[in-house]
Amino acid sequence: MSDVAAIQNLVEKQKALKAEISKIIVGQDDVVNQIVLSIFSGGHALLVGVPGLAKTLMVNTISQALGLDFKRIQFTPDLMPSDILGSEILDESRSFKFLKGPIFSNIILADEINRTPPKTQAALLEAMQEKAVTIAGQHYKLDLPFFVLATQNPIEQEGTYPLPEAQLDRFMFAVKLDYPSFAEEVQVVKSTTTDYNVTVNPLFTAQEIIDFQHLIRRIPVADNVIEYAVTLVSKTRPDNPLATDFIKNYLDWGAGPRASQNLILAAKTNAALNGKYSPDIEDVKAVATGILRHRIIKNYKADAEGISEEMIIQKLF
Repeated sequence: MSDVAAIQNLVEKQKALKAEISKIIVGQDDVVNQIVLSIFSGGHALLVGVPGLAKTLMVNTISQALGLDFKRIQFTPDLMPSDILGSEILDESRSFKFLKGPIFSNIILADEINRTPPKTQAALLEAMQEKAVTIAGQHYKLDLPFFVLATQNPIEQEGTYPLPEAQLDRFMFAVKLDYPSFAEEVQVVKSTTTDYNVTVNPLFTAQEIIDFQHLIRRIPVADNVIEYAVTLVSKTRPDNPLATDFIKNYLDWGAGPRASQNLILAAKTNAALNGKYSPDIEDVKAVATGILRHRIIKNYKADAEGISEEMIIQKLF
């Protein structure tokens, strides 16, 4: 199949995917769109929202519709790295045998990732970056495709461990979930308080998703679009000549080079999902908020004046 035909096929399949997801998930189109973007780009996503907004249900539904193996890890203060990665045990023949942990799956739901200490959070780092884990000196490759979709509750801060910047940077998107609208909430209550069960049909194979990820990496990008993305990221750095006074006033740190890479990858995916054969500046703008939101660090002045990350990113345009 030619790349042009493959992009047409991807457009059709992602429409069907969103239709399957909407059987269970009401509204939240922007959130679903960003998760789908990160999956076809080969990235990870962090979902930030108060309890009860169906973050877990959404990840579960998406993994079913993608036809991928799914494991949920509930992060707690006493969770150990071996509970995620697996451990070696002595078998009957008194030799060591490795028991795989839940990380050996296609989609990992890291539920309330900020509830667990840094040692356990760090167990995900190598898996997210290298798609492999090292246990007792042995290197184990993870099954592809591999995604970590983590959830975080922004309200409760007691007994939580904020994710270190190095780990936040590994997430392609940070997605904010808001309360549903009145009409959506009515629909949610109607559909979840009956005895009617909906089945979600798997639409992809693991190999198809890997093929689509390779297809997206082959999409050509004009130099001016890459330069626009790099300029956008450079503007977030207070000590950069391109930074405006607004940025210097309200930001302590800007985004690193991984933000520029992710902007272009996500822009390629956004273009492909909309049936375009090359991304333009509008595609970069469309994905910028989710990619930059967790990579810029506001100072106390921004907090005091109620300046949000979204307001700062809008100023960059």
